[in-house]
Amino acid sequence: MLFSIVLLVQAAAPTPLPPVPQPPATILVEPAAMLLAACDTNGDALVTRAERDAGLARAFATADGAAAERVGYIAYADWAGRWLGDRNALPSPYEVDGNSDNRISLAELTRRFTALFDRYDLNKDGSLTRAELVTIRAAVFQAGDPRGGRRGDRAPRGQR
Repeated sequence: MLFSIVLLVQAAAPTPLPPVPQPPATILVEPAAMLLAACDTNGDALVTRAERDAGLARAFATADGAAAERVGYIAYADWAGRWLGDRNALPSPYEVDGNSDNRISLAELTRRFTALFDRYDLNKDGSLTRAELVTIRAAVFQAGDPRGGRRGDRAPRGQR
């Protein structure tokens, strides 16, 4: 009889709903933008060109071989892992190495980050706000969605 009561109580208990998955991110930050945001030394949530240059110099000085004023691609990858969040993050050493000598100088790094700074500076006022450093994705598509997602996950031709 006790067993019957336990079964009745369990049957009457509401079934828990499956957890709702977190929606995909619609606000993204590029690795270079993360580094530029870290250059804000005075804490005013703005990054000026002078702060960018000083921040890059501080970050570059931590790279293995920076004392020689030039770092190789492996040292750059280690530096990118620390400052950009991943060894393979953009900008890649190939786009930073302006003279193709397989070494990266602070001047080359600054030149590339100047171009990125100019791209992020939407209102062209010479400083970056946090809003300028984030990317808003208008539409987010899941893998397998025929409107987007990874290339191999697309629906077969007849079902698109």
